[in-house]
Amino acid sequence: MPIEFEPFSPAIRDNPYAHYRELRDHAPVHYAPESKVWCVSRYDDVMTVLNDPETYSSEAMFSLLMNAGAEGAPPITWNTLRFVGKMLFQARLRPSKFQSARSLIAEDDEQHSETRKIVNRGFTPRRIALLEPRIRELADEALRDLRAGKPFDIVEDFATPLPVMMISELLGIEPERRADFKRWSDVIVGSSSSIEGRELRNQMDPQIADPMIEMLTYLHGVARERRKNPSDDLISTIVANQEGDVGLTDYDVVSFVLLLLVAGNETTTNLIGNAVSALFDHPDQLERLAAAPELVGPLLEETLRFDPPIQLVFRTTTRDVEISGVRIPKGQYVAPLLGSANRDERQFSDPDRFDIERRPQGHVGFGFGKHFCLGSSLARLEASCAMEALLPELPKLVRLEEKREWLESFMVRGPAALRVERAV
Repeated sequence: MPIEFEPFSPAIRDNPYAHYRELRDHAPVHYAPESKVWCVSRYDDVMTVLNDPETYSSEAMFSLLMNAGAEGAPPITWNTLRFVGKMLFQARLRPSKFQSARSLIAEDDEQHSETRKIVNRGFTPRRIALLEPRIRELADEALRDLRAGKPFDIVEDFATPLPVMMISELLGIEPERRADFKRWSDVIVGSSSSIEGRELRNQMDPQIADPMIEMLTYLHGVARERRKNPSDDLISTIVANQEGDVGLTDYDVVSFVLLLLVAGNETTTNLIGNAVSALFDHPDQLERLAAAPELVGPLLEETLRFDPPIQLVFRTTTRDVEISGVRIPKGQYVAPLLGSANRDERQFSDPDRFDIERRPQGHVGFGFGKHFCLGSSLARLEASCAMEALLPELPKLVRLEEKREWLESFMVRGPAALRVERAV
């Protein structure tokens, strides 16, 4: 019986891992005709793709995510004309500049190295380490309602605001705009990695287009201001001219900040949410963690393996290739399934077992190779501080909903909500 697997389908959202196992066993390189994507599911094959950027270009990350699956400019419709008009005459921005702006996630070769060198300034080990006291302070503040016995959603009230506030402060954004940042982040994720959102984005629907214009206008203004009047924040750091660097334009800076809104907020939020959800599903592991809080670090690594926040990435073949005996022509989209590679029994023993003492080596929860997640150290620090703050409360809590609801995304995985109350 032929394998039917579509990476963009909501049908696999509740439990993608059963589908991944079927792929690994029977179709390790599978062509999904509706999505027009070659899905690679075994660990060794995924590593082959991630480690060969010359053969597997990251350009696909632009067309499949940032451009909502469209090649080139969107079709001319009333909504498109409305969007372009508002950009040009209301926001005083040039849409073509955003289309051509540098994007770390979608670049290859020397261009990627140049961009990464610039933005790496804001993610040095010293700079990240200095953030720990503030992260712990924010985590403690976010738990006040829970400790007071008020209704509490671990996703909405804790895992979401913590990275949003942290990224906002890193970027030097005023506190009153934090709610806007979260709203904009939701728009980016929804319009990039959900079927409905991609359709709305391709149509330039006002419910997607208007928040995008609002966000681009604001961030472009911030980039220009920091260039004139630098401060001690991340945007000022990356716009500063340094000898030997290829400078970023204001449009390039906005493109990077958009990436941070997704990678910096959604990844951390869902790493926390997936860790808590897994602990609720495995009370023996929660009991073990409560008895040994020093296992928070291994818990997060096991979560990144067992249920990673990012399930897949995309690449484009630059030549005809063969993976596991399957020929893939040049110019095809390839999806290395990170979530599947992390459950491959050829690499990890008993992979469907959640074990916080596993200490998995070589998982691809943050990707691998040249495009290994730039903000992984910040995400690990935020999630570690969050879990350490939450841990004393967790054994006293019960999850309210029996049925799990996951984010409407084919790329980002995490619980849509985690409402809890104190156990009687």
